Amino acid sequence: MKTTSVLACTLAAAGSASAETIGEINGNRFLSPFDGKKVTNVTGIVTAKGQSGVWLRSLEATKDERVSDGIYVYGSALVKNASIATGDVIVIDGTVSEYRSSAAYLPLTEISYPTVRAILERNRTFAPIVLGKQRSPPTQQLSGLDSGNAFAVPNNKSLVSVVNPVLEPSKYGLDFWESLVGEYVTIKTPVLSVDLTGMVTLGLRKPEAILITAPLDGTKNQANGKLGDELEDITGVVTQGFGFYQIQPLTKLTVTSSLEPTVSGATKLISNGKCSGITVGGYNIENFSPKDVDHVTAVATHIVEYLKTPDLLILQEVQDNNGETNDGTVDSGLTLMALADAIADLSNVVYNYTYVNPVDGENGGAPGGNIRNAYLYRPDVLRLQGGSAAVAGDAVTANEVLKGPKLKYNPGLIDPNNAAWLDSRKPLVAAWELVGSQGKLSKPWWGVLGLWNLFGPGKNRRKTLFTVNVHFTSKGGSSSLHGDARPPVNGGVEQRIAQATVAGEFISKILDHDDDALVLTVGDFNEYGFAPPVQTFARVSGLRDLDEVAKIPIIGTLFELDHTFVSKQLGKGAKFEHLHVNTWLAYSDQVSDHDPSVAKFDIC
Repeated sequence: MKTTSVLACTLAAAGSASAETIGEINGNRFLSPFDGKKVTNVTGIVTAKGQSGVWLRSLEATKDERVSDGIYVYGSALVKNASIATGDVIVIDGTVSEYRSSAAYLPLTEISYPTVRAILERNRTFAPIVLGKQRSPPTQQLSGLDSGNAFAVPNNKSLVSVVNPVLEPSKYGLDFWESLVGEYVTIKTPVLSVDLTGMVTLGLRKPEAILITAPLDGTKNQANGKLGDELEDITGVVTQGFGFYQIQPLTKLTVTSSLEPTVSGATKLISNGKCSGITVGGYNIENFSPKDVDHVTAVATHIVEYLKTPDLLILQEVQDNNGETNDGTVDSGLTLMALADAIADLSNVVYNYTYVNPVDGENGGAPGGNIRNAYLYRPDVLRLQGGSAAVAGDAVTANEVLKGPKLKYNPGLIDPNNAAWLDSRKPLVAAWELVGSQGKLSKPWWGVLGLWNLFGPGKNRRKTLFTVNVHFTSKGGSSSLHGDARPPVNGGVEQRIAQATVAGEFISKILDHDDDALVLTVGDFNEYGFAPPVQTFARVSGLRDLDEVAKIPIIGTLFELDHTFVSKQLGKGAKFEHLHVNTWLAYSDQVSDHDPSVAKFDIC
């Protein structure tokens, strides 16, 4: 039964103070028009209680969808007051503030230093706003301040907190969630897109995405949620914190079903050992050190069981022989031998390896680790062009494209002294040919006329596969996609654009010599395919994204940071698979923070 507090009578008798509604306090912009001001006689129903405050909803909903009818009231005294419960209608005074723990974040409109004037009613019923039914988020753009693209450059051209635009919740994701901040909502049967070590998200890179954080009742969400998990309805309050809009659920999440199988399975692209079916695997094996025996075994198992021991492995984040011991060691021969031996123990497949050591401490990554790019290759199928006569480059000497085309150093680094590679990995370029008769070109019919030696490439010339192994600089220093800076700060983007240009120009020189050259670029670009660095690389190099060539669809709301690019000739008939053996798993079960891929090519 609803009851009226005695305090309500006192309030009615006083009647001299002004009153602001929750809608008026929130306003139709990101920042409250009452910021820093005292407000009185604010009336609302308690929809939820947290550890440090409560959430109120206005008794009468506004008809303006730009305006939230909910607000957070910060004050531990309210939480500890056992006489105040959800369903109570209370009247408070307080000070409006825009709180954020970092200047990079968007602020949260709240009422602080609250004083309860009255409890007007008990046990009032209220219902959540059902997202996807009563209110639905836009699906294209995050903010009207992003110039149409949250990854546009230059970054940080404006600040939401300075512009404070009028909300357009039907057009922009941030505006939509801001128009609901403080509100009590429900998401029906959501699907998990990403696990962020305990924080659940429904796909952060899309405007309709929202972070699900710690439950209000003190319980804990399970730490092993994974991509594709279906959840029970989530009911909670919309808030803003640590750089993201989020929903704090009333209680812990319940998984109702999971994807089966939990990983995508082994590749179907198997080498035939001939020029008509060469397989190439790409894998960032995350700070790979011979000192971590379990990690060595796990990576080797992936290569054997899921990648099916491809003819060529293009690897990133290979550490030196003693891992993160920072003692000047730079060689990685023992590291790669450990991986090759582990693969042989599991499969009897033999791999050789090749690499170029970096200058100590100049490749970025974990201090002492000296991560670099490297290749493993099956010597029964492939060899470096030139065989035993091939001359490897070093850490400071730029490789060159010579007439043929061929490489001056095989393998070698692309312009390692260029400022684009400061504290970052230098691309490792190599040229490969098949061993045995499979690598030779056959004579055409006119060769019998004696014209082959005059005009043909020669009976011993072999098809060459050029590979460029990249690992661009990290996105460290990036701001949240839900942050104050618009477009969001994309850490390292200018350097990645420079790296894309330098690597792309080198590749273009190969194609200048022979526009039918077989060129493959694989690696960790540390950037999404639609962002300027990757687009710059495609334009400058003249290569095409193999996802597009092979018509590989994007799954869900996720976008990859690893990419594979091919020349026109190499892309003909190419097949490609992403192996979701890590990102579909709980964080604790992942072997690497990247998924591998396998491609199959006809290089005859």
